[in-house]
Amino acid sequence: MDRWGRRPVLAAGGASGVLGAALATTAVAVGSMGAFVAGLVLMGFANSALQLGRFVAAEVHPPAEKGRAIARVVIGGTVGAVLGPLAAAPMGRWTQRAGLDELVGPYAASAVLFVGVSLVVFVWLRPEPRDLAAALDAQLDAVAPVRGDSRPLGVLVREPAVRAAGLTMMTGQAVMVMLMVITSLHMKHHDHSLGGISFVISSHVVGMYAFSLFSGRLADCWGRPPVIVAGALTLTASCLAAAASPRLVPLAVSLFLLGLGWNFCYVGGSSLLADQLRPGERGRMQGVNDLCIGGVAAAASLGSGLVYAAVGYETMGLVGAVAAFVPAVLALRLRRMPSPEPAFDPTAAVR
Repeated sequence: MDRWGRRPVLAAGGASGVLGAALATTAVAVGSMGAFVAGLVLMGFANSALQLGRFVAAEVHPPAEKGRAIARVVIGGTVGAVLGPLAAAPMGRWTQRAGLDELVGPYAASAVLFVGVSLVVFVWLRPEPRDLAAALDAQLDAVAPVRGDSRPLGVLVREPAVRAAGLTMMTGQAVMVMLMVITSLHMKHHDHSLGGISFVISSHVVGMYAFSLFSGRLADCWGRPPVIVAGALTLTASCLAAAASPRLVPLAVSLFLLGLGWNFCYVGGSSLLADQLRPGERGRMQGVNDLCIGGVAAAASLGSGLVYAAVGYETMGLVGAVAAFVPAVLALRLRRMPSPEPAFDPTAAVR
């Protein structure tokens, strides 16, 4: 992104998703595990690129608006993310009537959606966000020239706020993934239907995305640490409630709270990280941050299956509740951040 620009990389990420979803669709149809995993890897590449879009939005807004900018990008995933799980069952039935596996339909639909993502980003994401960010940085430097030279990664990760932001997002992601990915299996063992499982996952996704504008506004008005603390406490409550009952409604409420807590930690942590970075540090530090988030999520996904097999769903909830306290401790220890500068329109400088 630093070398080529934001738009080409985001569009290329979407194209990777097209290839991955098409490969996964074919793999399910022919029963190839190797091809299926390869398709998911390509879809993961797409996700890693598109997740950086929240930082792209942040860098073209002044500090006082970064939280809301990030939140708008996060909330953009609401419609598809909610409708996707809800549509899984009918698309599965449609492909079954065609004599194919029920999972062929959802992956085929994903390929079509990734095509739309790539086209929208490449055609309409103009002017190049990197140029808007440069204009904004120039105006901020004219008002208060405190930017300085780019710092090495080793120096950045020793900054208390940078470290707190990264650990907040990693912990929130780990807790969310650990409980969320195993809930469908837990429900299947309790004889819930595919439609019921999809409903619970949809309620979780609503919690993840639908309240993003609210969390972004709170991050700008209250500051980043209070929003992080609220997210950590919500995650804790969700994990404790998850194992209370295997019935549909309690699980839906618990998974909704799990998504909401993740949202507060994700938006608050992303805003806090965006506040700390100078122009030359953004691409690499944000990329390293999301690499760590992805690694933690992968480990939590694998670990959840092992923990579930060994000690069950209830113990997983307790483990998640304990881990969810980490962002709260980090945020409470973080020194008070300086007030953001007054807002202005960065596009005016480019025009």
